[in-house]
Amino acid sequence: MFSKACEYGIRSLIFIAMKSNEGKRVNISAISKQIDGPEAFTAKVLQQLVKGNIINSIKGPYGGFEISQKSIAETTLADVVAIIDGTKIYSGCGLGLNECNEEKPCPLHFQFAEVRDGLKEMLENTTLKTLAFDLEAGTSFLKH
Repeated sequence: MFSKACEYGIRSLIFIAMKSNEGKRVNISAISKQIDGPEAFTAKVLQQLVKGNIINSIKGPYGGFEISQKSIAETTLADVVAIIDGTKIYSGCGLGLNECNEEKPCPLHFQFAEVRDGLKEMLENTTLKTLAFDLEAGTSFLKH
């Protein structure tokens, strides 16, 4: 459903949020190890999130990635998806057709529209704070 970049971005953000809650910055090697992602690719994804003003990147020996408490509380998965994958997920055809709409629907159009609308609602109502809390509480996992 999401691109690999988006999956790595979301997993990275959850880990960064959890560490930021502990008052710690985290470096790219720790992040990529925690999310089972290639370091160079994960670094590129994180730079998109820095440019999108979701996380901060601090250079130097005590540097790393961090996220403010305000961003943890306010950033939704919809924000992350928009930065990395764009918003086509909310309007694209379930079969990948270029022209698919109410007037000229594909065979999946109306069923997929319900799924797409539910996905949009879930992404818009899920914050990093919720996801990081679940991880810290041990009710969800990034790695098994």
